[in-house]
Amino acid sequence: MKVQGAVIKEQGLTFAIVVVKKHIVDSQSQSQEAISSFSSLFPGMPITLMAQDSRGTPLYRGRDDIVKFLANLHPSQIPWKEYTFS
Repeated sequence: MKVQGAVIKEQGLTFAIVVVKKHIVDSQSQSQEAISSFSSLFPGMPITLMAQDSRGTPLYRGRDDIVKFLANLHPSQIPWKEYTFS
């Protein structure tokens, strides 16, 4: 399976962002399942999930400090790439 994601290093913290469908970000339990499943792809990193609402506005779920940081970025500023995940 391929996923869109990014690894960001900011203020001494390295973390991952993974694009998922909005219903996953909307659900606490599905978000936790997704974060757990992506942990093998991004070992040892906090993982934040990103989806977009119907207007294209990004929505994030993850650690509060990372979510606040990402809320101040435009998605085009994130170094997205495709990751293969098994």
